[in-house]
Amino acid sequence: MPEITYREAINQAIKEEMQRDESVFLMGEEVGQYHGAYKVTQGLMDSFGRDRVIDTPISESGFAGLGVGAAMMGLRPIVEFMTWSFSFVAFDQIINNAANMRYMSGGLINVPIVFRGPANGGVNVGATHSHTPENFYAHIPGLKVICPANAYDAKGLMKMAIRDNDPVCILENTILYNQTAEVPEEEYLIPFGEADIKRSGSDISLIAHGRSVITALEAADKLQAEHNINAEVVDLRCLRPLDEKTILESVKKTNRVVYVEENKPFCGTGAQIACLIQEKAFDHLDAEIKRVCTLDAPQIYSMPREKDQLPTADRVVETALTIL
Repeated sequence: MPEITYREAINQAIKEEMQRDESVFLMGEEVGQYHGAYKVTQGLMDSFGRDRVIDTPISESGFAGLGVGAAMMGLRPIVEFMTWSFSFVAFDQIINNAANMRYMSGGLINVPIVFRGPANGGVNVGATHSHTPENFYAHIPGLKVICPANAYDAKGLMKMAIRDNDPVCILENTILYNQTAEVPEEEYLIPFGEADIKRSGSDISLIAHGRSVITALEAADKLQAEHNINAEVVDLRCLRPLDEKTILESVKKTNRVVYVEENKPFCGTGAQIACLIQEKAFDHLDAEIKRVCTLDAPQIYSMPREKDQLPTADRVVETALTIL
């Protein structure tokens, strides 16, 4: 299998789905002539023209709302946010309209729309451009929330999202865009709600999503090499729908859990996972559930300080050792 970057995997997924289905179109700021702020949409305007790859004004509420309306009328929009931090001005369109329309119409109106773009800190762009709001959107019934950790998952999940009849939020990470993975040339889809065991282990479960999966894998290697501790790494891939079965099976096998996430800790994704585990696998726990999160403050602008604010492999190892 060829190795391609995370960026190329998303580009391939969008291009293949636009070729397969003429109702799919893409819009957002700089997605066309500029090929996307992070070059994820490279070449798509050249391939499909200005009618299907649309450069929008800087007005997220406007083009998100336009996308919702188009989806209600039977098209399949892909809406790119230059950063998910900018999606906050489109909360009404995403949360009130896209998420609720099928329910409020008694199932008569679907909203097959994909909202996608980067959501991460760690790139020295300040607090207003560094949010990781997957926990916000996962809170809303009616939205599906996806956080791919590598190129293989990004392509399979993106293709599944474009074909889905409900609104899907895909939160990418700019730091992953250049990372490579083996991706089959033949078509494949990854169903929603199926977590993936990225590393099998028996001593502790490191559960994560998005780029935190990479951090957890680094920590697992350190635990093995330095302490002879065999850690299992569970990549959720999807926050909504959530694969509870895989989480609970891992906990029952290892009896200890550390959740790793780039959310802030208060009302973060890890809080929900911890609640799930203590409700459904409490008797299998040999220690309290621990979390390693981004430190609870607005994102630090200073690059060296920001790196310390995000979860690190060393922090994961230190946390794991406290319950082993």
